[in-house]
Amino acid sequence: DIASCLVGSEMCIRDRDQETCLTFVRQKPAENLFIIGDIEAFGMETDFQKVWGQFNEANELVAVLLNYHSSYLPYAEGTYDAEGFASIINADPNFKAMSGLKDVTTQLDLFIKKPMKKKQTYYAKCSAIKTTVPPAIKEVQPAQPEDAKVLLDLLKQIPEFSQSMATSVEKKQQDLRDGFSRSSIVRHGEIVVSAASTTAENSSSAMIVGVATLQDFKRNGYASACVYDVCRQLFSEGKEACLFYDNPSAGVIYKNIGFEDIGLWMMYNEKVD
Repeated sequence: DIASCLVGSEMCIRDRDQETCLTFVRQKPAENLFIIGDIEAFGMETDFQKVWGQFNEANELVAVLLNYHSSYLPYAEGTYDAEGFASIINADPNFKAMSGLKDVTTQLDLFIKKPMKKKQTYYAKCSAIKTTVPPAIKEVQPAQPEDAKVLLDLLKQIPEFSQSMATSVEKKQQDLRDGFSRSSIVRHGEIVVSAASTTAENSSSAMIVGVATLQDFKRNGYASACVYDVCRQLFSEGKEACLFYDNPSAGVIYKNIGFEDIGLWMMYNEKVD
């Protein structure tokens, strides 16, 4: 019996019903990467995380709204009670951010009262490699925890990553050690010249991030080989790979490997005067 916290047609789902919720969102593991990861890590109901669900007349779960600290993430297939989910969000004085697939958030957006800044990016997933083994794969190796510093040194030299580098060497070492993240790298001497990593890994999916190559080593197929290697590892474990990219030309490399667009991913943040 799924219980409690009835708000319109939405219920706050309790820990005992965690598997009901996970079964629903795991039908689309890439689309629900963050929801799956947060529930697996923290459960359904803590001081900083809650999950609501919309149920149909047959008591089947058809939509989910996850609240993590001050951020919300909705998921549904098709239309859902967006106004009901919005009433939950609007009642939260700490609400500052929301993200999700555009076809889901657009329905919810209509009812959000707080002014929000919006940003969209392309979102793609891959569950099978379509390309042949890239020649540069012979130069790719898995990163070890002791490689954390040289891996971060690479990313600091890439303009698109340098401004957002907040991860410490110690944190990167811990992530590599614990399996929260993995990286495939290409070395030249003592430095890492190309890499692809994962983050937010859960039992069903992982986000590929930090795909980078130093300028002097581009056009050798290193980045594609690193992404290929990471995907190969994930698929061997029954996981889907997913990633964000900013423009269609950047997506060509990924699509050659086997990634397919899911759609657009929307990020909403509170407007600050």
